[in-house]
Amino acid sequence: MTKARIIDAALETIKREGIVGSSARAIARTGGFNQALIFYHFGSVDEVLLAAVDKLSATRMASYEQHLAGVRSLPELVAVGARLYAEDLRDGHITVLAQMLAGSSSSPELSRQLRERFTPWIDLARGAIARAVAGTPFEQVLPVDDLAFAVTSLFMGIELLDHLDDDRARGQAVFGTVELVARLMESFAGPSAPAGDRQTGPA
Repeated sequence: MTKARIIDAALETIKREGIVGSSARAIARTGGFNQALIFYHFGSVDEVLLAAVDKLSATRMASYEQHLAGVRSLPELVAVGARLYAEDLRDGHITVLAQMLAGSSSSPELSRQLRERFTPWIDLARGAIARAVAGTPFEQVLPVDDLAFAVTSLFMGIELLDHLDDDRARGQAVFGTVELVARLMESFAGPSAPAGDRQTGPA
């Protein structure tokens, strides 16, 4: 029995059962092992769930960094974000993170641990937004820190609300609307500095 197998079982359980149904018994049933092994290797259910978030974040962070590295405009940023969101939604990644956030509301310690794990994602969004507005009239007026927090919240919030709606395409429609707004902003701002002349924001 390896830790990796337990973590994989935890990820699958959260996707299928949600955070409420992700007990030691349920995770063990998903993975086909004795639930005592969870406590032997991780000490608690919360710790194995956090390990699952760590594995998921490490995998997806590499993909996000690669796709966002070349983004140099707000419409492009929204378009790339929409594609990445669709991938995460399809594979259940957003479900895992949204469920973990929902479960942390009753646990201050779990909330603290998740906040630490979400900070790199907010930093990633901040860097991408800063690069997208560099050299434009928006560079000095848009609150990049607030926007980074809002974008990260948007990813989680759409997933949570989509469960209340039979039409799971609503989330993608939201990204389409945001991209339209971004294109309107860009057209009103007029031509911006060439990509090669822009100063890049924080990574």
